[in-house]
Amino acid sequence: MANLADRLRDAAARHADRVAVQLDDAQLTYRQLDQAAARVAGLLRAKGVEPGDRIGVMLPNVPYFPILYYGVLRAGGVVIPMNVLLKGRETTFYLSDPKARAVFAWHGFAEAAGIGAQEAGAELVVVEPGGFEGLLADAEPLDEIVDRDDGDTAVILYTSGTTGTPKGAELTHANLAVNAQVTAETLIQLTPDDVVLGSLPLFHAFGQTCAMNASVVAGSRLTLLPRFDPAKALEIMQRDRVTVFEGVPTMYTALLNSPDRERADTSSLRVCVSGGAALPVEVLRGFEEAFACKILEGYGLSETSPVASFNHPDAERKPGSIGTPIRGVEMAVFDDEGAPVAQGEVGEIVIRGHNLMKGYHNRAEATREAIRDGWFFTGDVARVDEDGYFFIVDRKKDLIIRGGYNVYPREVEEVLYEHPAVAEVAVIGIPDPALGEEVGAAVALKPGTQATPEELREHVKRQVASYKYPRRVWLVDELPKGPTGKILKREIEVPETASAGRGRTV
Repeated sequence: MANLADRLRDAAARHADRVAVQLDDAQLTYRQLDQAAARVAGLLRAKGVEPGDRIGVMLPNVPYFPILYYGVLRAGGVVIPMNVLLKGRETTFYLSDPKARAVFAWHGFAEAAGIGAQEAGAELVVVEPGGFEGLLADAEPLDEIVDRDDGDTAVILYTSGTTGTPKGAELTHANLAVNAQVTAETLIQLTPDDVVLGSLPLFHAFGQTCAMNASVVAGSRLTLLPRFDPAKALEIMQRDRVTVFEGVPTMYTALLNSPDRERADTSSLRVCVSGGAALPVEVLRGFEEAFACKILEGYGLSETSPVASFNHPDAERKPGSIGTPIRGVEMAVFDDEGAPVAQGEVGEIVIRGHNLMKGYHNRAEATREAIRDGWFFTGDVARVDEDGYFFIVDRKKDLIIRGGYNVYPREVEEVLYEHPAVAEVAVIGIPDPALGEEVGAAVALKPGTQATPEELREHVKRQVASYKYPRRVWLVDELPKGPTGKILKREIEVPETASAGRGRTV
């Protein structure tokens, strides 16, 4: 298997003149991408970077990202992908924790990166169109690819933990190469004729493996969208005849509710992939009807490179399910004592296989807690049906215990999504002195629709057990989201008032 960068060299040999990556009118062929990566590797070699050294990459979805990513790997380095929205305090941690030698930062975010680089003792290299090309032109290309073992760390992905500092998941060359290959060959079934819309951040596991690395494995074209906007995404789908769209549920919701949807020609789409969070069944059905394209939902985490299970294209697909384990991966559902639960019972998802990280960087205790007897404990609660399909019930830590009864937010969210006025919803637990926790729901409505909190509460009350429906419902303009579009429940503010109306609770 060796160095993940070998995959780019192989693609350049097979598909030299095919477009590998583009951003609007700017295009790079596979030969050009490989040559640019070789110059990045040469630049790093000239700076004294040695195999195993860590290099930060803080860029949006622009062609420079894969150039740097594969260039760092080619030189034998370890990539530290960094969210472009990080502030100085955060960049300091991201660069100090792995003892990064340098960081390449997009010019628009260089100030925050510079703060972290100075504190961490790392070199800051600003990436700006025009200037960076000159820097690479002066570099002597590194023609060879530095040998790495399958088990050597290729990327450290920092997970956005809900408490404390992020943990760096060490993903090996084999982890990432095999996961990309399985994704390309058996899940999305990519070919060189496919055009993949890269709207997921490449600094995130989902976009990195399923869009960038999988496209390189297959020789497909990756057309980039630096910041997700439904109107722009629809424009790119039509312009570039996109065949594969990958997104998180909020992206599907935004596309489905976009006023530009009916004017865009998206007939080239052959498959869509959803991950990052549970896709509401109503959104899945609405999107498939509107776009005449099947959505395949999968599941994974940064620690699993990330893909672990999938609704396979050649097998039965079950809406609401995250499918079955991918090739070479095992999944099970365990109880709190670490024993398998009976079929149909609820428990925690555990995973093992080629996709499992080496561990958390410099966090031996956290690694021992997460990986036990070869199984990775995900913290996600699920059940398995008679056909081996997994159904996420909720995040273990998101479980609401109301008066001794377990309430799984996703179940309540699914009911709220069935209301015709609801665009997005997040159900959370609210501290309650009598019950321990009360069920609350923050709801964003579709443009041009109306619904009161009382109406929404009654809608749920009619369909679930009395202890499950949200006693407190409030309307918001939008829900807080992370860089991938995933709803951040921990950042939801609960209004103190109890009357009905926008921004109010009942």
